[in-house]
Amino acid sequence: MNRVLLDQGLAPHTAALLRFEGWDAIHVAEAGLSRADDAEILEFARQEHRTCVTLDHDFHTHLALSRSDGPSVILVRMEGLNSIQQAALIRRVWALCAADIGAGVAISVDQLAVRVRKLPLR
Repeated sequence: MNRVLLDQGLAPHTAALLRFEGWDAIHVAEAGLSRADDAEILEFARQEHRTCVTLDHDFHTHLALSRSDGPSVILVRMEGLNSIQQAALIRRVWALCAADIGAGVAISVDQLAVRVRKLPLR
């Protein structure tokens, strides 16, 4: 099952679109984490076995500083995407990286590339 937690910068409707397709997707607002800091969001994702999808570069920094082996984080380095485009991007990254995501990775995706680094980050 594709379990994801979408961070504040992503559209809440993106989670609904993914759920419609059978994903186990929630937005931080739905999880009561609208005002949570990055460390709390990462801990929630880790406990719930969810991959965190974010626009916030600090998530990879938190993973590196903590030397944590999870959760997997997908950093979207593109702004201005609507919910349909966000859902399509998440599906594309998942299709390319599903095995890696299950093992614990930090992924960065932009218009040109998908970069994957295994956790823990050094």
